[in-house]
Amino acid sequence: MATEVEVSRQGAILTVTMNRPDKRNAMSSTMLARLHEVFRGLAGDAETRVVVLRGAGRSFCAGLDLGEMAAARASGGSVALTEIEDVFYVLERVPQPTIAMVQGEAIAGGCELALHCDLRVAAEDVKFAMPLTRLGLVIPFPLVQKLLDTIGTAQTKELLFTGEFFRAERALGLHMVNRLVPLAELETTAYSLAETIAGNAPLSVRFFKKAIFRANEFRRTIEREDLEAEVARIAKSEDVIEGVAAMREKRKPEFRGR
Repeated sequence: MATEVEVSRQGAILTVTMNRPDKRNAMSSTMLARLHEVFRGLAGDAETRVVVLRGAGRSFCAGLDLGEMAAARASGGSVALTEIEDVFYVLERVPQPTIAMVQGEAIAGGCELALHCDLRVAAEDVKFAMPLTRLGLVIPFPLVQKLLDTIGTAQTKELLFTGEFFRAERALGLHMVNRLVPLAELETTAYSLAETIAGNAPLSVRFFKKAIFRANEFRRTIEREDLEAEVARIAKSEDVIEGVAAMREKRKPEFRGR
């Protein structure tokens, strides 16, 4: 029986596959828990030199499962993003280089998942988007920081304010992806890059990853308690109920700012 996250190995390359193709690999609580477990387990893994993260089917990842989000909002009074933020936190700190192999949609949490990998190889059909304002949602401050680090202030504003897609050539120009190739060449290109890195001295590679992370770590000292409180407040807002319902019902939401 297929699982929501499949893990396989070829030599020193570990492949982590999100396996809900019928749901465009939308992240369920089960998938998030398994991704967290896999990424956390890499800390003491000397055998793995490179990790490739990919999605089964036509899309990389369509973000959080909207059905589960609606159920969580109905039962708990809010939509919690803590679990997905924990996954990103662990992924970013995996000692091995990580490569996202991205095709089709990388939306909201799927976009952030790709950006939290060290490198991204994308197909020409790729579409990145953060349509949170269409749902009435916001993301925690560290996830805003990740966008700023990757594409800069003006483009982050456009991505978040509009919720529109950033397609292949624009994503390449904004450094959201490292390599852009035809869909037919995606797998070959991603694993060729992984093999190149895996063939290099692992102590050197891991040191450079650690040093680059350390150089950027000062951003994490920014005070944000007030922003975190606002994230929690918005998660309980009426607009979230309306936004999630409208998305599932394929209609235009009517937000009231409360």
